[in-house]
Amino acid sequence: MTQHAGLTPERWARFDLDQQILMIGNEMNRASSLLRRRDIASLRLAYERVLRLADLTVATRRRHGLRRELLRWRDLVAALYVAPEPEAALHAEAFRCLLRFTPAASKQIPHVLY
Repeated sequence: MTQHAGLTPERWARFDLDQQILMIGNEMNRASSLLRRRDIASLRLAYERVLRLADLTVATRRRHGLRRELLRWRDLVAALYVAPEPEAALHAEAFRCLLRFTPAASKQIPHVLY
C-alpha cells in the first residue's frame, strides 16, 4: 500500500472528523466500483487503504466513545478484507454505517450507495 503510506497521524489530525470520514468514504466508494467490476486484487488494496485511514482516525481521536465505534466499524471492513468472496450487500452496509458517523457524511448516502 503506497497511497497513504506517508500520511502521518499529525497530518491526518489536522483534518476535522467530517473530512476524515469523507476521505475514508472516498476509499469505500472506490472499493464499490472495484467490487462492481469484480477486480478482487484492487478491491483488497482499497480495503487496505480504508483500514489505514480508519487506524489513523482512531489514533488521532480522544473521545473514547467515538474511538470504540470506529474500531467496531473497522472490524466490519476487516471482515470484508479477509472474506474469500466479496459481498456487495455487506460492503454497502459497512459504507452506510461509515457515512452515518457525521451529519456531513450522512448527506452523501443517497449519492454513493447502489
